[in-house]
Amino acid sequence: MEQNKKTAYQLIVLFGVVSLFGDMIYEGARSVNGPYLKVLAANAALVGLIAGVGELIGYALRLVSGYLSDKTKSYWLLTFLGYGILATVPLLALAGTWQLAAMFIVLERLGKAIRSPARDTILSQASSQVGTGFGFGLHEAMDQIGALSGPLIFTAVFMILSHGNREANLSDYQKGYSFLWIPFLFLMGSLILAYKRLPNPAANENTVQKTAEPDQLSKAFWQYTIFTFFATLGFANFVLISYHFKATGILSDSQIPFFYAIAMGVDAVVALAVGKFYDVLKEKRKKKTAGLKILIIVPVATLFITIFAFSKSYVFAFLAACLWGVVMGIHETIMRSAIADITPLKKRGTGYGIFNTSYGIAMFLGSSLMGLLYDYSIASLITASIVIEVLAFGIFLTMRKSF
Repeated sequence: MEQNKKTAYQLIVLFGVVSLFGDMIYEGARSVNGPYLKVLAANAALVGLIAGVGELIGYALRLVSGYLSDKTKSYWLLTFLGYGILATVPLLALAGTWQLAAMFIVLERLGKAIRSPARDTILSQASSQVGTGFGFGLHEAMDQIGALSGPLIFTAVFMILSHGNREANLSDYQKGYSFLWIPFLFLMGSLILAYKRLPNPAANENTVQKTAEPDQLSKAFWQYTIFTFFATLGFANFVLISYHFKATGILSDSQIPFFYAIAMGVDAVVALAVGKFYDVLKEKRKKKTAGLKILIIVPVATLFITIFAFSKSYVFAFLAACLWGVVMGIHETIMRSAIADITPLKKRGTGYGIFNTSYGIAMFLGSSLMGLLYDYSIASLITASIVIEVLAFGIFLTMRKSF
């Protein structure tokens, strides 16, 4: 048993290293994709649509990849393929039009769709030995180190190239994207090490599986998915938020990725804290769904993110970045570990697929709606988000009876 725990920790840490480099790549890019699209002459509606389509593909196709991972058990193959597609991010350096940049942005999300259910299934199998909340929280905290350092690459590039006295131009952005080839090579090397260390992680969970599992997804799973859909629908994508920062001049080009780095730092701290608290609640109540009570934070924090982010205040922009990190930390930790707790192993990939499809549809609809409303009226954007999050809060109050 102790050997299984040791192996589980090793796999979680190795995957944390993989995700560290992965987040350095795509979170670094996501911190500047909005301003980059603006430089390439895309308007707010297009930025919202591109971000929405990317998130839809990045999550909706997980239904297919999740089903395939369960059916074929090719968890590692899909993980390698998905991470390999991250090469499209440094290729953004070659984009001279917003159409080509949009294609690379969407392809990066496709890669995430392919790898995520398979990777999360592998992680859930390892985390069963150490606590799902802690396992996913540790993994999230490690990859947020990359998510924090990625945006700082662009901050440094912009400050060095512009000497802090001019706006970043197209060439500056492209040089920043080119640097991302370095972490991509480290990522693939780390992934190979993880595979060699534990090619069959399912053996870990089998040692702690005590009772027969149901063949169907539970009522708690469907309630949880519905709540997450509405909570995410009103959640502003950082691509649009960063577009607003540049369009209004609240932040400079170098400050925008720095604020995203702040959000990622908050994400890392929150991930570890809520992941551990999630496990404590489960243990205290002796019930796998007890930790879901933490989700009450999501609609409340999301509501204030929109209010703060789309103001014209530097202080509110900072608060929005911090709250955005809080919500993402909960999304990436509790929302992933909960699926591992409320779905049977034989349906794990499918459960992740269905959940993430719902999440992606919500991101697509929300991002597209907010992009359109931004061009029409920022006040209407904020109002729509508030109404949606109040609805999500009401759904949470209804479903908490199941906890």
